[in-house]
Amino acid sequence: MASGNQVAVATTDGIVEGVDRSPELMRQPMLEGPFDVKELLHLDEALSVAERDGGGLHYSVYVGPLHDPVRGAAEALHDRLADPERSVLIAVSPEQRQLEIVTGRLAQEKIPDRSAALVVFSMEAAFGAGQLAGGIITGLRMLAETAQGR
Repeated sequence: MASGNQVAVATTDGIVEGVDRSPELMRQPMLEGPFDVKELLHLDEALSVAERDGGGLHYSVYVGPLHDPVRGAAEALHDRLADPERSVLIAVSPEQRQLEIVTGRLAQEKIPDRSAALVVFSMEAAFGAGQLAGGIITGLRMLAETAQGR
């Protein structure tokens, strides 16, 4: 599960690479998952912006398998967040072709189900075009804008 300001990149020597190292010392990171370093950085930025501008809500993203029932699995992940009442979770299982947006009680006041459904349609369009990270970033932006407007 990811949330704002959390991106770690494991390398072959176990070091988290920083931007202050010279290019010749940088090693190609070994990533597990569907995102490259650039996409992870964009996702981290999108999470940070959503946290900052998203109507006082907390935003998280989970990308991985979701057991059946998928909605129940996403809700169980959401319930484990630090402040589930005020949280929004985007849960994506690319292998299963499943997407769920779960909002807590207070978050749902700012992001009603109808608005979340529109976000899902936009994200699915991006996913269909092969843009997993882009779809998630679009979803975060749309959710935060919806919450900010209420």
